Amino acid sequence: MPHARQHANLHAQTRTRERRHRLAHEAARLMAEGGIRDYHQAKLKAAERLGISDDASLPRNREIEEALREYQRLFQRENIPALRRRRESALRALEFFKSFEPRLVGPVLDGTADTRSPVALHLHSDDPDAPPRFLEQHGIPAEARSRRLRLDRERAGDFPVWVFSAEDITFDLTVMPLDILRQAPLSSTDEKPMKRASAAQLRQLLADDEIHDYENGGTSP
Repeated sequence: MPHARQHANLHAQTRTRERRHRLAHEAARLMAEGGIRDYHQAKLKAAERLGISDDASLPRNREIEEALREYQRLFQRENIPALRRRRESALRALEFFKSFEPRLVGPVLDGTADTRSPVALHLHSDDPDAPPRFLEQHGIPAEARSRRLRLDRERAGDFPVWVFSAEDITFDLTVMPLDILRQAPLSSTDEKPMKRASAAQLRQLLADDEIHDYENGGTSP
């Protein structure tokens, strides 16, 4: 009997892993093709479509992100130049906003950006009015918004956001105090500090992309 119970447990674990895999890839497909941006929403919609209701089978956001990257690589080759173009535009923006200790975050940095993705930057200043003044001085009309971010497990805050378009790309600027440079806000993907890149780090990433592209005959982002 113990052997049979162990076999049944292993079978159940295997089935759960398979369902998680299927759900992760269906959620990734919905994000890639349907324009869904929220991992949780994509996860629930995928579960509904596949008729899977047990929580144990729900994949982690990081699993969906990996599946999304794989899906884009296989089925959305047009995202490769779109990602490259956004990273190059992001580098120019990081240099333009250098007085605000800017950092690139989000899909353009992690490689899941598509033709609809904005370039998301974090600007840092103890004067929240300084970035909009800077935009106004340079004749850049921007729309004001707000975004709630978790700073750590206990703290969250609402931060001003400025959105504008340049080079046919949307730029999304979140303005936060200088002390947040020491530790990034938590990512909604895995609740760990967000990945961020300075201009120097993005420049290195672009150089690495070029080398990778050359070595693979121009078929990789």
